[in-house]
This record gives sequence, C-alpha cells and structure tokens, in this order.
Amino acid sequence: MLREMATSYGRSPGGYLWAVLEPIGGLTVMTVAFSMAFASPALGNNFALFYATGYLPFMMYLDLSNKISKSIRFSRPLLFYPSVTYLDAILARFFLNALTHFLVFYILMFGIMTWFDTGNILDYAAILNSLCMVMAVSFGVGVMNCFLLTRFAIWERVWGIVTRPLFIISSIFFLLESIPQPFREYLAFNPLVQIVGEMRRGFYATYDATWVNPLYVYGISLILTVLGLVFLGRYHRELLNNN
Repeated sequence: MLREMATSYGRSPGGYLWAVLEPIGGLTVMTVAFSMAFASPALGNNFALFYATGYLPFMMYLDLSNKISKSIRFSRPLLFYPSVTYLDAILARFFLNALTHFLVFYILMFGIMTWFDTGNILDYAAILNSLCMVMAVSFGVGVMNCFLLTRFAIWERVWGIVTRPLFIISSIFFLLESIPQPFREYLAFNPLVQIVGEMRRGFYATYDATWVNPLYVYGISLILTVLGLVFLGRYHRELLNNN
C-alpha cells in the first residue's frame, strides 16, 4: 500500500489533491451545463447533488476496477519474491483506492450539502449499502480482468470498446423510471444502475427505487471474484513468466 501511494500519488504535483479536484471538475461541468439546459434535475432541486449521487459511484467503480485489473502488471517485479503473492498486490490496490474514494465521497457530499444547504434527510444504511455494492462489483470485475488482461493482450481493447457506453447508460444523468419499457428492464440488469439507484434512495427520502436488488449485484460480484481468483490461482505463475 505504501508503494502504491508513492507511485500513484507521490510522483505527480499535488498528489492526493487531484483525487478531489478531478471529480469536482467533472461535477462542476455537468452542473453548469445541465442547469443551463433544464429548469431542475430529474430528482430534487439541486443539480450538483443529483449528479454527484450518480457520478461519484461510477468513478469509484471505474477507478477501482481498472487499478485492480492491472495489479499483476503493476507489481510484477515484487511478485517474483516468494513472500509476495498476487493476492497481496490486488488487496493493496483495492484497500488503498477504496479508502481514497470513501474520503473523496465524504468530502464532496459534505461540501455540496453544506454549501447549497440542501436539507436532505439521509438514509445512511442505503448509502453504505450502495458503497459496499460498488466496492464488491469493482473487486469482482477487477479480479476477473486481472486474469483476462494479463492472459489475453487483446482483451484490454475489447473491454474498452464494450464498456465505453457505460457512462451514458448507468443512469448518471437520468432516473431509470423515466426510460420506457422494455428498455427500462434491460438497463436494470446493469449493476451500476442498481448502485446509483440505491445511492439516490439514500439521499432522497421521497425516492423509493423498489426495483433495486442488492442480492443481484452481490451475486454477480461473488461469481466474478470466485472465477477470477480460481483462474489467477491456476495461472498466475505462467502469467508472470510469459509477460
């Protein structure tokens, strides 16, 4: 974890400051742009809070899954030491970056609700559940991709193409209820839509989001995690020697 901190945040000017400034920049652009185009957001009356409840979980997923997926590639020199395993590299990246995103999430949400005095009544259980779901999905996808990216060089390009539309279809800019059938049912299979729905249920007391199914999200996460760990356990030595 100390090595990860030094290499990821210690080499660039500003270090950890960029972890906060980047989402602030993204939220500012979305807030200004959409507030000029619409009279009010799809939920509530504050654009910054509405987009933060979708954008921050999405960015947490994107960053965590990408960094976990490159754990072996990033820590390859250390993995030749018998006392360091591929699981050490994965867990170090996961814990450090998850804690970083937790802190960023708290700072930005506290700042938005204080600055704009939104007065929202929070459901802390739903918010925590959403954060746990995004961590579980990020870990599962990251571990599975850790094997696939290292085993098949072309998978990085394929995955990038397949997941490019996620930013648009993960309900960051809209509510799932506003989508007509049957597309609403199709989008509900996206775990990120489930995560964002649960997050917004935690911040908006009037939003029920009864369609959210945490067991579905945790189930997918568990399957991906188990498959990824099984393949890594079987092939990690070959992956180290062949790359």
